Amino acid sequence: MAFIAVNNLEFILEVAIFLQLAIILVLNLFRITLSRILFFSLILGIGLTALFSFDAMALFIPFLGLHEFTHTYGPIAILVVVTAWAALSTMSEVGIQVMNVKRLVFLLIILMTIVGGLVHRDFLILWMMGLFFGFFFISRSFRQKSFLTAKRIIALVAAVVVGFTSLELLSRLLSMTILSPIVRIERIFDNAIPSLKMVVSNTTLWGHNPGSSYWNTTDTGSSSGYIALPISLILTFGLPYQIFFGVLVTKKDIIDYFVPGIFGFAFDFGYIVLTLLLIWCIFILVLGMKILSEYRAKRRREIKHFLVEKHCSLDHSQHSHHKQYWDYL
Repeated sequence: MAFIAVNNLEFILEVAIFLQLAIILVLNLFRITLSRILFFSLILGIGLTALFSFDAMALFIPFLGLHEFTHTYGPIAILVVVTAWAALSTMSEVGIQVMNVKRLVFLLIILMTIVGGLVHRDFLILWMMGLFFGFFFISRSFRQKSFLTAKRIIALVAAVVVGFTSLELLSRLLSMTILSPIVRIERIFDNAIPSLKMVVSNTTLWGHNPGSSYWNTTDTGSSSGYIALPISLILTFGLPYQIFFGVLVTKKDIIDYFVPGIFGFAFDFGYIVLTLLLIWCIFILVLGMKILSEYRAKRRREIKHFLVEKHCSLDHSQHSHHKQYWDYL
């Protein structure tokens, strides 16, 4: 009975713990090399690009329906692209020619930016932020010349302005308000700001003031369902649907669609749980940077064990510095 969750927070924590344990087991059971990481990143990147493209097509072909895959898999897309680029940077350092693969990753980034921006403007903003921090950490870790130059910053700002202007013109030409950035900004002012004011003024250490949420007097003041597990995860693993006072999580839009996740998490579980979550995220980030630092130190000592498979040794007495990446797969 101890494993049966009695509220939303316990349910999320149980799933998180099982996922963490599963990841640890997978990493210890299967040998994972850099070439495999890059290969799977490319496969996932191509698959997600196709999925996001389908999402964009659904805007113009009504019978396909709206699925909004960009919201569900956007963070995974960032993980895939940044991981692939980090792997390519590592391989470049040991003399493997990966320019063709870099072009493929660039193409995936461009396609995801276009189709993701068509579906959701907030996806576009978060996508650009994720790429910015990802490439920043890569350049710092590999002691590369900073990718942030005046020309690139100006080009990025210009691309955003052109993209938003093009979307607005397209939405007016096709009479599709769903594509309009201006309409989305107006919805933010109409909904997000009042929501944030409500959340900030009612959040407490362990939740929120009872009765301040959608359920009014029946609200318990904690774990009320503002933050819930993704429906796709629930369906995939056959988990029980989360029902809060008769409202399914599939109806979250009527609860508070415009509250940013971190504020929703604080409102649902309180500042203390939010602080613990941020500490855990910082710990994972620092641990990852530490592991990467140790990996780079081993690589400087010419230990290639974690780069590719044993039968694909990178002994430069046997292989050329200009060996193509595809030859190692």
